[in-house]
Amino acid sequence: MGTLSNDQGRAYEMACLLSFVEALKLYQCNFEVIKNSSFSASQRAWETLTENQQTLYLTSATAAVNALLDLEPIILENKADKLELQLQPDNKGELGDVRDILIIRNGINREIGLSVKHNHFAVKHSRLAKSLDFGEKWFGVKCSAQYWADIAPIFAYLEAEKKNGAKWSDLPSKEQDVYVPLLNAFMNEVCRSNENPHNNVPRKMVEYLLGQFDFYKVISVDNKRITQIQTFNLRGTLNQSGEKTKPLQIIPIANLPTRIIDIRFKPNSNNTLELYLDGDWQFSFRIHNASTKVETSLKFDIKIIGVPVDIVYIECRWK
Repeated sequence: MGTLSNDQGRAYEMACLLSFVEALKLYQCNFEVIKNSSFSASQRAWETLTENQQTLYLTSATAAVNALLDLEPIILENKADKLELQLQPDNKGELGDVRDILIIRNGINREIGLSVKHNHFAVKHSRLAKSLDFGEKWFGVKCSAQYWADIAPIFAYLEAEKKNGAKWSDLPSKEQDVYVPLLNAFMNEVCRSNENPHNNVPRKMVEYLLGQFDFYKVISVDNKRITQIQTFNLRGTLNQSGEKTKPLQIIPIANLPTRIIDIRFKPNSNNTLELYLDGDWQFSFRIHNASTKVETSLKFDIKIIGVPVDIVYIECRWK
Protein backbone atom coordinates (compact mmCIF):
# COMPACT_ATOMS: atom_id res chain seq x y z
CA MET A 1 0.00 0.00 0.00
CA GLY A 2 1.39 3.44 -0.95
CA THR A 3 2.14 6.18 1.57
CA LEU A 4 -0.85 8.29 0.51
CA SER A 5 -3.24 5.35 0.72
CA ASN A 6 -1.80 4.37 4.10
CA ASP A 7 -2.22 7.91 5.44
CA GLN A 8 -5.80 8.06 4.17
CA GLY A 9 -6.51 4.75 5.89
CA ARG A 10 -5.10 6.02 9.18
CA ALA A 11 -7.05 9.26 8.86
CA TYR A 12 -10.25 7.29 8.28
CA GLU A 13 -9.55 5.25 11.42
CA MET A 14 -9.41 8.54 13.32
CA ALA A 15 -12.67 9.69 11.70
CA CYS A 16 -14.40 6.50 12.89
CA LEU A 17 -12.96 6.94 16.37
CA LEU A 18 -14.09 10.56 16.56
CA SER A 19 -17.57 9.58 15.37
CA PHE A 20 -17.84 6.98 18.13
CA VAL A 21 -16.70 9.57 20.68
CA GLU A 22 -19.43 11.98 19.59
CA ALA A 23 -22.09 9.25 19.82
CA LEU A 24 -20.92 8.14 23.26
CA LYS A 25 -20.96 11.73 24.51
CA LEU A 26 -24.48 12.13 23.19
CA TYR A 27 -25.64 9.08 25.14
CA GLN A 28 -23.60 10.13 28.20
CA CYS A 29 -21.61 6.91 28.27
CA ASN A 30 -18.63 6.28 30.50
CA PHE A 31 -15.70 5.75 28.12
CA GLU A 32 -11.99 6.26 27.55
CA VAL A 33 -9.91 6.56 24.39
CA ILE A 34 -6.58 4.75 24.75
CA LYS A 35 -3.94 7.14 23.41
CA ASN A 36 -1.24 4.73 22.25
CA SER A 37 1.27 5.01 19.39
CA SER A 38 -1.38 3.98 16.85
CA PHE A 39 -3.65 6.78 18.06
CA SER A 40 -0.79 9.28 17.59
CA ALA A 41 -0.05 8.01 14.06
CA SER A 42 -3.72 8.26 13.04
CA GLN A 43 -4.02 11.69 14.60
CA ARG A 44 -1.03 12.93 12.58
CA ALA A 45 -2.60 11.55 9.39
CA TRP A 46 -5.92 13.17 10.31
CA GLU A 47 -4.27 16.57 10.74
CA THR A 48 -2.86 16.42 7.19
CA LEU A 49 -6.38 16.47 5.74
CA THR A 50 -8.05 19.68 4.62
CA GLU A 51 -11.15 20.84 6.45
CA ASN A 52 -13.33 19.65 3.55
CA GLN A 53 -11.68 16.23 3.61
CA GLN A 54 -12.21 15.93 7.34
CA THR A 55 -15.88 16.78 6.90
CA LEU A 56 -16.23 14.10 4.20
CA TYR A 57 -14.47 11.46 6.30
CA LEU A 58 -16.60 12.26 9.34
CA THR A 59 -19.79 12.11 7.28
CA SER A 60 -18.81 8.67 6.04
CA ALA A 61 -17.77 7.42 9.48
CA THR A 62 -20.89 8.73 11.21
CA ALA A 63 -23.11 6.84 8.78
CA ALA A 64 -21.35 3.60 9.76
CA VAL A 65 -21.30 4.33 13.50
CA ASN A 66 -25.07 4.91 13.59
CA ALA A 67 -25.64 1.50 12.00
CA LEU A 68 -23.12 -0.23 14.27
CA LEU A 69 -24.83 1.10 17.38
CA ASP A 70 -28.01 -0.65 16.22
CA LEU A 71 -26.09 -3.90 15.68
CA GLU A 72 -24.19 -3.78 18.98
CA PRO A 73 -26.45 -2.52 21.81
CA ILE A 74 -23.79 -3.43 24.37
CA ILE A 75 -21.87 -0.30 23.31
CA LEU A 76 -24.46 2.11 24.70
CA GLU A 77 -25.49 0.21 27.80
CA ASN A 78 -24.31 2.18 30.81
CA LYS A 79 -22.28 -0.08 33.04
CA ALA A 80 -19.96 0.33 35.99
CA ASP A 81 -16.97 -0.60 33.82
CA LYS A 82 -15.58 2.04 31.49
CA LEU A 83 -15.91 1.43 27.75
CA GLU A 84 -12.50 1.53 26.04
CA LEU A 85 -11.84 2.64 22.46
CA GLN A 86 -8.49 1.62 21.03
CA LEU A 87 -6.66 1.76 17.71
CA GLN A 88 -4.53 -1.31 17.06
CA PRO A 89 -0.96 -1.29 15.71
CA ASP A 90 -0.47 -2.48 12.12
CA ASN A 91 1.64 -5.48 13.17
CA LYS A 92 -1.45 -7.07 14.70
CA GLY A 93 -2.45 -7.99 11.15
CA GLU A 94 0.68 -10.09 10.81
CA LEU A 95 -0.36 -11.91 13.98
CA GLY A 96 -3.80 -12.82 12.66
CA ASP A 97 -5.81 -9.84 13.88
CA VAL A 98 -7.10 -7.62 11.06
CA ARG A 99 -9.12 -5.34 13.35
CA ASP A 100 -8.10 -1.66 13.31
CA ILE A 101 -10.43 -0.42 16.06
CA LEU A 102 -11.45 -2.21 19.24
CA ILE A 103 -14.42 -1.32 21.42
CA ILE A 104 -13.83 -3.10 24.72
CA ARG A 105 -15.91 -3.80 27.82
CA ASN A 106 -13.46 -5.50 30.17
CA GLY A 107 -16.09 -6.07 32.84
CA ILE A 108 -17.97 -8.56 30.68
CA ASN A 109 -14.99 -9.65 28.56
CA ARG A 110 -16.45 -8.31 25.30
CA GLU A 111 -14.61 -6.89 22.29
CA ILE A 112 -16.17 -5.50 19.13
CA GLY A 113 -13.65 -5.07 16.33
CA LEU A 114 -13.71 -2.99 13.15
CA SER A 115 -11.52 -3.23 10.09
CA VAL A 116 -11.82 0.11 8.31
CA LYS A 117 -10.92 0.83 4.69
CA HIS A 118 -11.01 4.02 2.67
CA ASN A 119 -11.97 3.48 -0.98
CA HIS A 120 -10.47 0.02 -1.35
CA PHE A 121 -11.70 -3.54 -0.89
CA ALA A 122 -8.47 -5.54 -0.58
CA VAL A 123 -8.30 -8.19 2.15
CA LYS A 124 -4.55 -8.81 2.32
CA HIS A 125 -1.32 -7.75 0.65
CA SER A 126 0.72 -10.90 1.28
CA ARG A 127 4.01 -11.61 -0.48
CA LEU A 128 5.75 -14.47 -2.26
CA ALA A 129 9.54 -14.55 -2.02
CA LYS A 130 12.53 -16.83 -2.51
CA SER A 131 12.67 -18.08 1.09
CA LEU A 132 9.19 -17.13 2.36
CA ASP A 133 7.23 -20.26 3.34
CA PHE A 134 3.71 -19.11 2.56
CA GLY A 135 2.23 -22.55 3.34
CA GLU A 136 3.45 -22.53 6.91
CA LYS A 137 2.32 -18.92 7.38
CA TRP A 138 -1.06 -19.24 5.69
CA PHE A 139 -2.28 -22.66 6.81
CA GLY A 140 0.40 -24.29 8.95
CA VAL A 141 1.78 -26.69 6.32
CA LYS A 142 5.38 -26.22 5.25
CA CYS A 143 5.93 -25.82 1.52
CA SER A 144 7.19 -28.92 -0.26
CA ALA A 145 10.58 -29.50 -1.88
CA GLN A 146 8.78 -29.38 -5.24
CA TYR A 147 7.55 -25.84 -4.56
CA TRP A 148 11.04 -24.60 -3.70
CA ALA A 149 12.42 -26.27 -6.84
CA ASP A 150 9.68 -24.66 -8.97
CA ILE A 151 10.31 -21.12 -7.74
CA ALA A 152 14.14 -21.29 -7.61
CA PRO A 153 14.77 -20.36 -11.30
CA ILE A 154 12.19 -17.54 -11.12
CA PHE A 155 13.91 -15.83 -8.20
CA ALA A 156 17.38 -16.55 -9.63
CA TYR A 157 16.29 -14.61 -12.72
CA LEU A 158 14.96 -11.75 -10.57
CA GLU A 159 18.15 -11.65 -8.48
CA ALA A 160 20.26 -11.33 -11.63
CA GLU A 161 18.05 -8.54 -12.99
CA LYS A 162 18.13 -6.75 -9.64
CA LYS A 163 21.95 -6.82 -9.63
CA ASN A 164 21.84 -5.19 -13.04
CA GLY A 165 19.61 -2.43 -11.66
CA ALA A 166 16.77 -3.36 -14.00
CA LYS A 167 13.30 -1.92 -13.80
CA TRP A 168 10.25 -4.14 -14.15
CA SER A 169 9.45 -2.29 -17.38
CA ASP A 170 12.83 -3.42 -18.77
CA LEU A 171 11.93 -7.12 -18.59
CA PRO A 172 10.94 -8.52 -21.98
CA SER A 173 7.96 -10.45 -20.56
CA LYS A 174 7.44 -10.23 -16.83
CA GLU A 175 4.08 -11.99 -17.16
CA GLN A 176 5.37 -15.12 -18.90
CA ASP A 177 8.78 -15.20 -17.20
CA VAL A 178 7.68 -14.34 -13.65
CA TYR A 179 3.97 -14.00 -12.97
CA VAL A 180 2.65 -17.13 -14.71
CA PRO A 181 5.27 -19.64 -13.44
CA LEU A 182 5.14 -18.19 -9.91
CA LEU A 183 1.34 -18.36 -9.79
CA ASN A 184 1.43 -21.90 -11.15
CA ALA A 185 3.88 -22.89 -8.39
CA PHE A 186 1.66 -21.24 -5.78
CA MET A 187 -1.50 -22.87 -7.16
CA ASN A 188 0.09 -26.34 -7.34
CA GLU A 189 1.39 -26.05 -3.78
CA VAL A 190 -2.04 -25.11 -2.43
CA CYS A 191 -3.47 -28.18 -4.16
CA ARG A 192 -0.70 -30.44 -2.81
CA SER A 193 -1.24 -29.24 0.74
CA ASN A 194 -4.98 -29.70 0.36
CA GLU A 195 -4.60 -33.38 -0.59
CA ASN A 196 -4.37 -34.24 3.12
CA PRO A 197 -7.80 -33.42 4.61
CA HIS A 198 -6.27 -33.18 8.09
CA ASN A 199 -4.47 -30.02 6.99
CA ASN A 200 -7.81 -28.13 6.91
CA VAL A 201 -6.38 -25.89 4.19
CA PRO A 202 -9.67 -24.23 3.09
CA ARG A 203 -10.65 -23.20 6.62
CA LYS A 204 -7.17 -22.10 7.62
CA MET A 205 -6.67 -20.08 4.44
CA VAL A 206 -9.83 -18.09 5.09
CA GLU A 207 -8.87 -17.63 8.74
CA TYR A 208 -5.49 -16.33 7.57
CA LEU A 209 -7.07 -13.95 5.07
CA LEU A 210 -9.79 -12.69 7.41
CA GLY A 211 -8.03 -13.03 10.76
CA GLN A 212 -8.59 -14.98 13.95
CA PHE A 213 -11.33 -12.70 15.32
CA ASP A 214 -14.84 -11.75 14.22
CA PHE A 215 -15.17 -8.18 12.98
CA TYR A 216 -17.18 -5.64 11.05
CA LYS A 217 -15.51 -4.38 7.89
CA VAL A 218 -16.27 -0.71 7.30
CA ILE A 219 -15.52 0.60 3.79
CA SER A 220 -15.97 4.22 2.75
CA VAL A 221 -16.99 4.49 -0.92
CA ASP A 222 -16.69 8.22 -1.43
CA ASN A 223 -17.79 8.47 -5.07
CA LYS A 224 -21.10 6.74 -4.23
CA ARG A 225 -21.52 8.59 -0.91
CA ILE A 226 -22.10 5.34 0.96
CA THR A 227 -20.30 3.47 3.70
CA GLN A 228 -20.53 -0.28 3.41
CA ILE A 229 -20.50 -2.57 6.44
CA GLN A 230 -19.67 -6.26 5.95
CA THR A 231 -20.31 -8.61 8.88
CA PHE A 232 -17.76 -11.36 9.46
CA ASN A 233 -19.45 -13.17 12.33
CA LEU A 234 -17.65 -16.49 11.87
CA ARG A 235 -17.53 -17.52 15.52
CA GLY A 236 -20.70 -15.94 16.87
CA THR A 237 -19.04 -13.21 18.94
CA LEU A 238 -20.72 -10.25 17.21
CA ASN A 239 -24.25 -8.86 17.46
CA GLN A 240 -24.97 -10.06 21.00
CA SER A 241 -27.81 -8.73 23.14
CA GLY A 242 -27.14 -6.54 26.13
CA GLU A 243 -28.80 -6.88 29.50
CA LYS A 244 -31.70 -4.64 28.53
CA THR A 245 -31.59 -4.27 24.75
CA LYS A 246 -31.39 -6.48 21.68
CA PRO A 247 -29.84 -5.71 18.28
CA LEU A 248 -32.21 -4.11 15.79
CA GLN A 249 -30.92 -6.50 13.10
CA ILE A 250 -29.82 -10.09 13.62
CA ILE A 251 -26.49 -11.05 12.05
CA PRO A 252 -26.21 -14.81 11.38
CA ILE A 253 -23.10 -16.90 11.96
CA ALA A 254 -21.33 -17.74 8.69
CA ASN A 255 -19.63 -21.12 8.25
CA LEU A 256 -16.00 -21.40 7.24
CA PRO A 257 -15.25 -23.55 4.15
CA THR A 258 -14.20 -27.21 4.22
CA ARG A 259 -13.43 -27.89 0.52
CA ILE A 260 -11.57 -26.28 -2.37
CA ILE A 261 -13.85 -26.46 -5.40
CA ASP A 262 -11.36 -25.00 -7.86
CA ILE A 263 -8.34 -22.73 -8.18
CA ARG A 264 -7.44 -21.42 -11.63
CA PHE A 265 -6.31 -18.43 -13.63
CA LYS A 266 -8.87 -15.71 -14.13
CA PRO A 267 -10.01 -15.80 -17.80
CA ASN A 268 -7.75 -13.75 -20.09
CA SER A 269 -5.37 -12.93 -17.22
CA ASN A 270 -1.70 -13.69 -16.66
CA ASN A 271 -1.49 -12.21 -13.18
CA THR A 272 -4.63 -13.27 -11.28
CA LEU A 273 -5.86 -16.53 -9.78
CA GLU A 274 -9.40 -17.22 -8.60
CA LEU A 275 -10.07 -19.54 -5.67
CA TYR A 276 -13.52 -21.15 -5.29
CA LEU A 277 -14.46 -22.81 -1.98
CA ASP A 278 -17.61 -24.48 -0.73
CA GLY A 279 -20.15 -22.29 1.03
CA ASP A 280 -19.82 -19.69 -1.77
CA TRP A 281 -16.47 -18.32 -0.57
CA GLN A 282 -14.49 -16.89 -3.50
CA PHE A 283 -11.21 -14.95 -3.59
CA SER A 284 -9.00 -13.42 -6.27
CA PHE A 285 -5.20 -13.28 -6.00
CA ARG A 286 -3.60 -10.66 -8.25
CA ILE A 287 0.19 -10.67 -8.15
CA HIS A 288 2.14 -7.55 -8.99
CA ASN A 289 5.47 -5.79 -8.54
CA ALA A 290 5.19 -3.22 -5.76
CA SER A 291 8.07 -1.01 -6.93
CA THR A 292 9.62 0.43 -10.08
CA LYS A 293 12.87 -1.50 -9.81
CA VAL A 294 13.03 -5.29 -9.86
CA GLU A 295 12.77 -6.88 -6.41
CA THR A 296 13.09 -10.50 -5.30
CA SER A 297 9.60 -10.59 -3.85
CA LEU A 298 6.15 -9.93 -5.27
CA LYS A 299 2.97 -8.78 -3.63
CA PHE A 300 -0.54 -10.21 -3.77
CA ASP A 301 -3.61 -7.98 -3.91
CA ILE A 302 -6.19 -10.38 -2.45
CA LYS A 303 -9.89 -9.57 -2.69
CA ILE A 304 -13.13 -11.28 -1.77
CA ILE A 305 -15.24 -11.83 -4.89
CA GLY A 306 -17.91 -14.04 -3.31
CA VAL A 307 -19.18 -14.73 0.20
CA PRO A 308 -21.85 -16.90 1.88
CA VAL A 309 -25.33 -15.41 2.19
CA ASP A 310 -24.74 -15.21 5.95
CA ILE A 311 -22.14 -12.47 5.41
CA VAL A 312 -24.48 -9.47 5.58
CA TYR A 313 -23.75 -6.33 3.55
CA ILE A 314 -25.24 -3.10 4.90
CA GLU A 315 -25.10 0.08 2.83
CA CYS A 316 -25.19 3.25 4.93
CA ARG A 317 -26.10 6.28 2.82
CA TRP A 318 -24.61 9.57 3.85
CA LYS A 319 -26.84 12.32 5.14
